[in-house]
Amino acid sequence: MRAIIIKQHGGAENLAIEEYPDPEPQPGHVLVEVKAFGLNRAEIYFREGLWGDVAKISGIECAGTVRHDPAGKLSAGQPVIALMGGMGRSINGSYAELVSVPAGNVVPVENPLSWEALAALPESYATAWTCLKSNLGLEEKDCVLIRGGTSALGQAAINIAVAEGARVLATTRRAERFATLERLGAEALLETPELSATIRERHPDGIDAVLDIVGNSTILDSLAMARPGGRVCLAGFLGGGAPLSEFDPLTQMPSGVQFSFFASAFMFGTKAYPLSAIPFQDFIDRADNGTYKAEPARVFDFGQIADAHRFMESDAANGKIVIRVQN
Repeated sequence: MRAIIIKQHGGAENLAIEEYPDPEPQPGHVLVEVKAFGLNRAEIYFREGLWGDVAKISGIECAGTVRHDPAGKLSAGQPVIALMGGMGRSINGSYAELVSVPAGNVVPVENPLSWEALAALPESYATAWTCLKSNLGLEEKDCVLIRGGTSALGQAAINIAVAEGARVLATTRRAERFATLERLGAEALLETPELSATIRERHPDGIDAVLDIVGNSTILDSLAMARPGGRVCLAGFLGGGAPLSEFDPLTQMPSGVQFSFFASAFMFGTKAYPLSAIPFQDFIDRADNGTYKAEPARVFDFGQIADAHRFMESDAANGKIVIRVQN
């Protein structure tokens, strides 16, 4: 098979396409023929060596068809999506024509979409849905702020929250991207380090929920804008992963505000977070009927992987980047 190999840690030029042995079917796994896969910032960290030794073939998600299921539960040719399960980290991932994935991390679907459109959904929508519904307990008419709203995860969260009937506020660092947020149904705000002051001017009692994808650099400010009984979930590090130099819950944690974190990379497919609990088919159907505006921001061919990584690093995507493996 063709596979994209991390030749050595460093820049995008270290991603090389090579002939690589096909993965062997193994008990407890499903062999998937990859049609397309989404890019994720975690794969930049894998490539750069920032997360230590990882698998030679990167990629944490994909869309494709079943080549072989040793357990016999899935038929050959069945459309599936796959995500996490150690892909790209502890086992070879989806940057290839074939990938062997733990069975609990493979979901059979009915797919009316293009492979590229399907590949834009798995990780972003699974994470957004879990954060909104599980961590934040989002309900109809709640007011929720998505910090980092033009990211792939942010746009997924906006689509889901708007469809749930919530009032959605969303931030971007670039005023020219307000139109993107508004097209999705959110009220656009400029991301600033002291956004809570603006929120409190508009909502003196605070808001119901905050999904913070920017990270440690903004989380204290996010806590400051939540009402008593409100919820804040940290789910990304778009602003960098440097730890907080100081966090004193006694003086910095607002009374009655609930604070949680979700690490999708380690949880999906586990007993606590089975993929069967996530309504993937609903995501697909809503993308198909236009309820979710979920089309990829940019599609690259398999041979353009280095260019795609550079584009991801440039922060110019304004949404999900997808790689087309096979038509």
